[in-house]
Amino acid sequence: MEEKTEEIQCEEKVFKVVPISIALITAGFFCMLNETVLNMALKNLMVQFSINANTVQWLSTGYMLIMGISIPISAYLTQRFTTRQLFLTSVVIFVLGTIICGSAPTFSILLIGRLIQAVGTGILIPNIINTLIIINPIEKRGRALGIFNLVMFCAPAVGPTISGLIIQSLNWRWLFFSIMPFSVIALVIGHIYIENVTEVSRPTLDIASVILSTIGFGGFIYGVSNIGGSSNTTMVVPMVVGCIALAIFVVRQLNMKQPMLDMRTFKYPMFTLGTILIIIMHMVNFATMLLLPMFLEGALGLAAFTAGLVMLPGGLINGIVSPISGHLYDKFGPRKLIIPGYIISTVVFFIFSRSLSLSITIPTIIILHCLSLIAVGLINTPTQTNSLNQLPPEYYPHGTAIMNTLQQIAGAFGTSLFVAIMSAYQRNYLMTVNNPNDTKHQAVSLVLGVRHSFSIEVGVLIVAVIISLFIKNNIKKAITN
Repeated sequence: MEEKTEEIQCEEKVFKVVPISIALITAGFFCMLNETVLNMALKNLMVQFSINANTVQWLSTGYMLIMGISIPISAYLTQRFTTRQLFLTSVVIFVLGTIICGSAPTFSILLIGRLIQAVGTGILIPNIINTLIIINPIEKRGRALGIFNLVMFCAPAVGPTISGLIIQSLNWRWLFFSIMPFSVIALVIGHIYIENVTEVSRPTLDIASVILSTIGFGGFIYGVSNIGGSSNTTMVVPMVVGCIALAIFVVRQLNMKQPMLDMRTFKYPMFTLGTILIIIMHMVNFATMLLLPMFLEGALGLAAFTAGLVMLPGGLINGIVSPISGHLYDKFGPRKLIIPGYIISTVVFFIFSRSLSLSITIPTIIILHCLSLIAVGLINTPTQTNSLNQLPPEYYPHGTAIMNTLQQIAGAFGTSLFVAIMSAYQRNYLMTVNNPNDTKHQAVSLVLGVRHSFSIEVGVLIVAVIISLFIKNNIKKAITN
C-alpha cells in the first residue's frame, strides 16, 4: 500500500483509499482472528465450567450459526444505513461481546458474548468488502481484496498459535482482553477516516424474508454441525427444515421488487461459477484447519502450542500470497491463477492422503501445508474479485452478502462432513482390533481417518479444477463498458 494517500474519483466523490482501507482491515483482522482464537482453550473451558465436548463446541458452532444468520441481512443494512453507521455499530457490538466474554462468570454468559461478537462480525465483513469494491477502481480491486483476504485467512490461521501461547502463559480470559485494545483502536481510526460510500435508499425490511433466511441458514448450519453425532434426528430434521425454508426464501426473493437478498445475481455466469469455486475452497480449507491439528495432537502427540506453531508458517505465507495474487489478477486475469491454484491444491491433498502416517516428519507436513495455503491464496482473491466484477453496482451488496453467507455455510458443512468421514473410518478400524483403547490403535485409527478424509477432498478438488476451466476474465469487459 502506498505511503502517500491515494485518492480516486468514484461517482463524483473523492475517497481517501489508504486510511479507509487501514481502518476496515484492522477491524476485520481482529474479528476474524476471534473465529479460531478459542480453539486451543476448549479443554480448559470444559474443566473450568464442568461441561462436555458437545456443549463447549457451541462456542465455535454458535459463532458460525449467528454469522450465517446475520450476513444475509447485510445487503438490506447496506442500503438502509450509511457506511459509517454500519462500521461503527458493528465494531461497538463486537467490542461489547468481547468484554462480556472476557468477564463471563458462567459458560452461558460466555456463549452469549460469543454470539454478540458474531453479530458484529457478520455485519462488518460484508460492509468491508462492499466498501473496498466501491472506493477502488475496477483495475485495482484485485489488489484491494487481496490485502483484505490476508485478514480472512491469515487471522484464523494464526489464531490457534496465539491461543496456545496465551493459554500457556496466562488464562483463557486474556484471549479476549488482548483483542479488545486493538478493536478499540480500529474503532477510533474508523471514526476518524471512514466515509459514507453508498447511497442510502431506505428500503423496506421484509420480515418474512428475515424469518425464512434465519430458519433456512440457521437450520442448515445447525444440521450440518451435527453430522456424525449420536442422533440422526438432530442432523436430518434441521437440514430438511432449513432447505425447505431456503427454497421458499429464494422463490420469495425472485418475486419481490426490493428483495432482501437478490438472487438475480446468479444470472451472471461468472458470479455463479466463482461462488461454487469459493464454496469448494472453504469446505476443504476450514476442514483442514481442524483435521491437521487433530492429527498433530492425537496421532503424533504434539502439544497444543507446538501444533499451532506447525500451522503458523502456512498462515503467514497465505497472508503474503493473497495480496500478491490480487495484484497479479489485476494484470493477468483469473485463469492463470485459479487453475494452477486448484491443481496445486489437488496434488497436495493427494500426497497428504498417501503419505500421512505415524512416521511422517514435521517438515514434510509444514511444506505440504504451506503449499496448500499458497494454493488458497492463488484461488480466493482472483475468484472473489472476478465474480463481483461481473455484477452491476446495484448488485454489489447482494453479491457480497451471498458470497460471504455461503462461505460460512461451506466452512461449517466441510468441517462437519470431513470430520464425520474421519470418525467413521476410525470406528471401522477400531472394531477390527482386539484392544481398541490401546494408545497405538487410537493413533493408527486417527491416521486412517484423516487420510480417507483427504482422499475425499481430492475428489472434490478435481471437480473444482474442471469448473475452473470455464472461468473467463471480467476485467477488460468491465473497463471497456
